[in-house]
Amino acid sequence: MMLPKKTRPLLFLFSQMAIFALFLHLISHNFNSLSAKEEPKPMHVLVLSSWRSGSSFVGQLFGQHPDVFYLMEPAWHVWMTFTRSTPWRLHMAVRDLIRAVFLCDMSVFDAYMNPGPRRQSSLFQWDGSRALCSPPACNMFPRDKIIPQAHCKILCSQQPFEVIEKACRSYSHVVLKEVRFFNLQVLYPLLRDPSLNLHIIHLVRDPRAVLRSRERTTGELMIDSRIVMGQRWQKLKEEDQPYYVMQVICQSQLEIYKAVKSLPKALKQRYLLMRYEDLVRDPLAQTAQMYEYTGLKFLPQLQAWVLNITQGQGMGQHAFHTNARNALNVSQAWRWSLPYEKVSRLQKVCRDTMTLLGYHLVRSEQEQRNLSLDLLSTWTPSTQIES
Repeated sequence: MMLPKKTRPLLFLFSQMAIFALFLHLISHNFNSLSAKEEPKPMHVLVLSSWRSGSSFVGQLFGQHPDVFYLMEPAWHVWMTFTRSTPWRLHMAVRDLIRAVFLCDMSVFDAYMNPGPRRQSSLFQWDGSRALCSPPACNMFPRDKIIPQAHCKILCSQQPFEVIEKACRSYSHVVLKEVRFFNLQVLYPLLRDPSLNLHIIHLVRDPRAVLRSRERTTGELMIDSRIVMGQRWQKLKEEDQPYYVMQVICQSQLEIYKAVKSLPKALKQRYLLMRYEDLVRDPLAQTAQMYEYTGLKFLPQLQAWVLNITQGQGMGQHAFHTNARNALNVSQAWRWSLPYEKVSRLQKVCRDTMTLLGYHLVRSEQEQRNLSLDLLSTWTPSTQIES
């Protein structure tokens, strides 16, 4: 049907306006998409370690940085909810909780905390997070200052639980420290998750030093140790239990390290192995390496704090707090405090792990007590991943 000549110009005008409107819509959509792509994704860092391996210290190296939102062992809540389970049965629940926290979704804790009103102090070791002691979580301390844990605990404990999520979303880096993963495979989905930018720092420590530290914190670690032992707990003699737990820990650290070699090259670049002994021997250089790996600036006040915290006079005042101490002496304390019989037995169950990670065995009490004998290999374990 032919349209009247008078209506044709109007239809042409309407069609041109529609095309122009569509053009503006496409331009706007593309611009918004481009803006969204340009918005930087937060850096997600998992400090992966085991109990008594110096991970609280490494966590604080990140936690005191003004660009970092840090939480210490959020998976504690999962384990304390299922104390009769095993690490491997809890892996999926721990992984899902970690993913949610990285994305600042703190509702994930609803499944592991008592119902009703909660404070941020309901969160395990919350006061070890500078981010929860400064704005927007708590206005008592400046955001860019080193914050003592004891002061934070006194002044910021009554803040509502909701401030945790608000604070998390205001940082460019989210760092979590965890000791409750026993293989790397469970983390593969997080490494491949497009919503995450996950980087792993795998912290290891001489098992002999770990055993010595665990002996000093047996009571605090009792529930965790029973979960690690599983059904063997009641079958093992009390004197055998520490060595079985150490065998499981050593094997898990070994498997995590070996698993990295099978990863695609792109994922290998998101894994950094750090030996605690290297860190305490040269804290500034090793901290700078971790900061560079995670895209953080090593600020002058942090450099001064690192030196102060690692070059104190004592051996540390609290097992789970980061106080000024002589970190190098602490790392060597097992050599004069553990009987050689215990060291020899531990070396038998952790031999493969120690050899691969560059910890030399001692073959006599004389070697153990001879502090001039260096028991740490000079090669860097992280370079072996590419081989």
